[in-house]
Amino acid sequence: MKRIFFVVTAMIISVAASAQINEVGVFAGGANYIGDVGPTTYIAPKDVALGFMYRWNRSPRHSYRASFTYGKITSEDADSDASGRQQRGYKFDNSIKELSLGLEFNFFDFNLHESDLKVTPYVYSGISYFWYTELYVQNGVTYRGDSKGALAIPMTVGIKTNVIPGFVLGFEAGARYTFSDNIDGSNPENAVLAFGNLESNDWYVFTGFTLTYTFGNKPCYCAE
Repeated sequence: MKRIFFVVTAMIISVAASAQINEVGVFAGGANYIGDVGPTTYIAPKDVALGFMYRWNRSPRHSYRASFTYGKITSEDADSDASGRQQRGYKFDNSIKELSLGLEFNFFDFNLHESDLKVTPYVYSGISYFWYTELYVQNGVTYRGDSKGALAIPMTVGIKTNVIPGFVLGFEAGARYTFSDNIDGSNPENAVLAFGNLESNDWYVFTGFTLTYTFGNKPCYCAE
């Protein structure tokens, strides 16, 4: 965890030195998962998700973005609408620690050096690397294994505004398609213990609010 924080902080400092406008702040909201255990509702935040983020605004329409987010993941077959899952009765809990880098695109100009109120929808994507705990289910009981990492592709939509002077307030929902099928313990290394759809990887979703503080010199895209 300390190494991750150091790497992200070093990246932010090096980018900020380029004299563009910057944003640094926090994310707070909820997390949910979609896979082989529990309900399959796509956006249903039920467990806590917290993180911090950085934006480097290259133009009024696009920004480079880095973030680190922690999310709790739990699910129970008892909450599913599928009778087969209800009868099976599996449940699990896990945690996600995600480092994400990518590009954010604004649908409308979002020039923070202009004082008037602005609102814009946006989309974000890039690449994420996340850490989780390997699980396996035996005789209906879920057991914990080693920590493991995998890649994911974030697909985020949101809306943001500069309603607070010097700050940007946003709300977003971001689904992550993962290159893992064992966040829930359904596809462990021991193939005998596998269950569910082994051809479909797991997803997790972070939904919540962002609040960032803006700072930095006037960038080149602003008119004098």
